[in-house]
Amino acid sequence: MNETFQFLLRSGYAVLFGFVFAEQLGLPIPAIPVLLAMGALVGAGQFSLVITILVALLAALLSDVIWYELGRHRGHSVLSVICRISLEPDSCVRRTEDVFASHGARALLFAKFIPGLSTVAPPMAGIFRMRLPRFLVWDGAGTLLWVGAFVGTGYLFSAQLERIAVIALRLGTWLVAVLVGALAAYIGWKYVQRRRFIRQLRIARITPEELMRKMEAGEEIVVVDLRHSFEFEADGASVLGALRFAPDELDRRHQEIPRDRDVVLYCT
Repeated sequence: MNETFQFLLRSGYAVLFGFVFAEQLGLPIPAIPVLLAMGALVGAGQFSLVITILVALLAALLSDVIWYELGRHRGHSVLSVICRISLEPDSCVRRTEDVFASHGARALLFAKFIPGLSTVAPPMAGIFRMRLPRFLVWDGAGTLLWVGAFVGTGYLFSAQLERIAVIALRLGTWLVAVLVGALAAYIGWKYVQRRRFIRQLRIARITPEELMRKMEAGEEIVVVDLRHSFEFEADGASVLGALRFAPDELDRRHQEIPRDRDVVLYCT
């Protein structure tokens, strides 16, 4: 454990860059503990506050620009990549669209403080053709707030965090094993939960090709387009004759959906 501590002291900036970059790419690697630890080490005089903030800012912006460009050039197909690496992609995509609809580019100021939004917000900005300079200004400001909040907290409470570190050193490898085991258990539980949900969803799913064959065969089918307005405007494609309204309008407009035929819901 002492060797690990010495390694962190020698490679603090590299560790900080790696954790922040990985988390912002969407990997289940928490960067906040590292930001807090670096803030505490800055308070102890081991590292520079300015360099610490710049390293974290660069790591976050680099990953965000990658997602932004992927969203700009690949469109909504990039969201399928997020679905493969994120633990809770389904709700965060819809949540990000709602946040963008309400706040626009200002959503980037606080997106990093909300789990899930930090990964989805940059590609969403690219999908909806936000200009790169504007994206960098708002995303950079939001990233600076995020980094500053946690590094600053670590700096202010460096004495308390140092005592926690001493206790952790005494516990040695047992603490590492417990933390790694807890993280692995959490990721495993979320994965099983997600696979169970997808398995249930597939039972009631129909492919676009199957829907087209049914419609060409003259079957009476109603398609309800539940996509967010952002998705519809970015894609531009629609199903002929589909009813269009937002999911939150279902309770108010459900009477518009015919009850005498099959209903197909079209969403992201």
